[in-house]
Amino acid sequence: MSHLAEKKCAPCSGEVPALEADQVARLAGQLSDWQVKDNKRLQKTFRFDNFSKAMSLAQKIAVIADEENHHPDLHVRWGELHVDLWTHKIDALTENDFILAAKIDQCAVAS
Repeated sequence: MSHLAEKKCAPCSGEVPALEADQVARLAGQLSDWQVKDNKRLQKTFRFDNFSKAMSLAQKIAVIADEENHHPDLHVRWGELHVDLWTHKIDALTENDFILAAKIDQCAVAS
């Protein structure tokens, strides 16, 4: 598992610079199956065999997001949970996004 999951998200004032493409690529290499979209967002879809498993993971992610004070967009539907993650205040990726993605992966494996 990525060492990113051991870090805490830092409070974002909106003045933190967006990650450069090489930084995004390096951090993305530490995650499992996350897609980088337009160098601005991380996305991943988790698939399940029913609705309640997707909802259960969404609820676990909500707890982590509140603990980290960094909140993804979650789309739950039958058999899947889509996670869309970026730093809203700067409309770009920061290390926080990768930290939260790693924590989500860790939670998903434990589920």
